Amino acid sequence: MKQAQDPRRDHDRAPYAEALQRHADQDPLMFMVPGHAATAAGMSGDLAEFAGELALRHDIPQLVDGIDSGENSPLAQALDLAADAWGARRAWFLANGSSQGNRMAVIGVGAAGAGGSADAPAPSIERGPDVVVAQRSAHSSFLDGLVVTGLAPEWVFPEFDATHGINHGLTPALLEEAFGRAAERGDRPQAAYVISPSYFGAVSDIAGLAAVAHANGVPLIVDAAWGAHFGFHPELPDFPTALGADIVVTSTHKMGGSLGQSAMLLLADGQFADALEPALERAFTLTQTTSASSLLLGSLDIARRSLVRETRRIGESVALAERLRSLLRADERFTLVSDEFGEYPSVLRADPLRVSIGLSRSGVSGYEMRAALARDHGILLEIATSAAVVAFLGPGKELDVDRLFRAMVAVLDRAVAEASEGRDAGTPDGAPPAVPALPAPGTRVMTPRAAYFAGTEVVGWSAAVGRVSADALAAYPPGVPNIVPGERITREALEFLRAVAASPIGYVRGAVDSNVDAVRVVLEPGSPGVTLRTQ
Repeated sequence: MKQAQDPRRDHDRAPYAEALQRHADQDPLMFMVPGHAATAAGMSGDLAEFAGELALRHDIPQLVDGIDSGENSPLAQALDLAADAWGARRAWFLANGSSQGNRMAVIGVGAAGAGGSADAPAPSIERGPDVVVAQRSAHSSFLDGLVVTGLAPEWVFPEFDATHGINHGLTPALLEEAFGRAAERGDRPQAAYVISPSYFGAVSDIAGLAAVAHANGVPLIVDAAWGAHFGFHPELPDFPTALGADIVVTSTHKMGGSLGQSAMLLLADGQFADALEPALERAFTLTQTTSASSLLLGSLDIARRSLVRETRRIGESVALAERLRSLLRADERFTLVSDEFGEYPSVLRADPLRVSIGLSRSGVSGYEMRAALARDHGILLEIATSAAVVAFLGPGKELDVDRLFRAMVAVLDRAVAEASEGRDAGTPDGAPPAVPALPAPGTRVMTPRAAYFAGTEVVGWSAAVGRVSADALAAYPPGVPNIVPGERITREALEFLRAVAASPIGYVRGAVDSNVDAVRVVLEPGSPGVTLRTQ
């Protein structure tokens, strides 16, 4: 169902972008920043050749009358239209991506929470900290928010597809169990945090998850970085604000059509909105650059207008994605990851513009397929795991899915030919390498903030067992943080991370070194604090 817009709002306009155009048309003489002075003359010739002269003319600073300054400015009008388009009470344009949105959301709930303000010292773990009940596959920027606020995580592991090496989501039952664990310890939940849709297009039961969060007296934050297009066509899932989510972070540039790095945070008009709105405004001031790019902000305004107006084109993209799925189903060497979503209770439906392609039958790994398509066919896919690749079809884009399918078939045929000649087909034994079983998390003994700001040292990996981690370490695939600041490090977790690091299919984000030979840990009483240097 399409997002409901207020018929009194004129979504044919892009007031902020139009104000930038009017400013450029005036051809002002600018004795101000940016240093290129909105002209290609002089030293700015190379920059104009690189980015386009019109981009320079639209690139202006903040606080300009008639653009973003004054009551009911064009920027304020653009924000109002964005809130209406995504079914929200309030919208913020973000110039630092969804990473900023995640930090802003956590800071906001920390400031608005019943446990006190974000300015107050974090309570000790013995007294029971304020916590966010959170999906363990959270983006690293969520952890940044915990470090800033002093909130602690009560982690919930998402369902995991071991065949393809990917995470799905949470069920309401899993979220409820996590609230129960927090209550048993005397922790004080301030919010719940989930991810939907997943990188691979799995959409969670947001209405059910919101009901659980609200029954436990806290707002639901949804990281919908990959779902900016939701709600703008009948064949797309509803946007989370229509399903009970309170705060939604979305990377508008990913699937909404704005420029890279631009994003939005949306606040729904729910039971927590009165407390959250001023807290989020403070968090926005804390996290947004004071030199936000007018190009990024203008692109958000235009993307909103396009999503509302171009429903027919969005439908055409959905049809193209379905054609690609039909082609893939006709070749038994391919599978569609979304065809197996029904096996996972956490997946309510799939994003039709995300085509996640399984390669477990093909004899070629996802990494080799992605690399070969780029190297030999000039085709770029979004992501690969050991046994899958993902194609994104931007809404309203006319992408040649037949060319993609033919290229994928050519990669497989070439692999078969090389194997018949006795050459390496790209993966051992003709099958993608298996993803190791995920280790259980260590015990949380400090908040991420306390661990981050504690004295630290770097020790050899075996000496790190039993110590408290100062860093977040996540193996890719599948991208779930295996060790989080403030947790005791287990041998199982380190052996898992080292195995992934040593394999040809993955790496460990956040590690001191690529092999995980050393680990940064919190200093213990009496420790000399000697740092072990490793080559």
